[in-house]
Amino acid sequence: SHCCSSSSSSSCKSLSTSKKHHCPGCNTPCPPVSETTILHHIKQAWHWQDKDQAYYFCATPGCDVIYFGQDNSRVTQSELRTEVGVKTQSEQSVICYCFGLTYGDIKTYPDIKDFVINKTKDHSCACETRNSSGKCCLKDFPKS
Repeated sequence: SHCCSSSSSSSCKSLSTSKKHHCPGCNTPCPPVSETTILHHIKQAWHWQDKDQAYYFCATPGCDVIYFGQDNSRVTQSELRTEVGVKTQSEQSVICYCFGLTYGDIKTYPDIKDFVINKTKDHSCACETRNSSGKCCLKDFPKS
């Protein structure tokens, strides 16, 4: 009974988002994402209605679903202010939202990953709000 009193509903919510959920668009198991992340990426944040449920992020290329709820409600690319680079992975697609680095930049500047690693270590990132996944971009860098 360490949770679920009315004063700790946010901690209950975070506990309920620890498992992956299958995307209603492509059926891929997807990780949880915070409502804060979603609010920073949708075009009309003031219209967002939190349904007091867990939300998830789909990174599968070709799937139009970006965010979805446990009830399978969807947020698609057309509803976002930013392109989700991990979905397209073109030369112009952003991979590191904190510093505006693209997949093309990675090819042109091989040491760019070291820069991102160093900035992550010194806490100069804002991944939860800037990256559409709400997570650090380093896992999305192409394997060398």
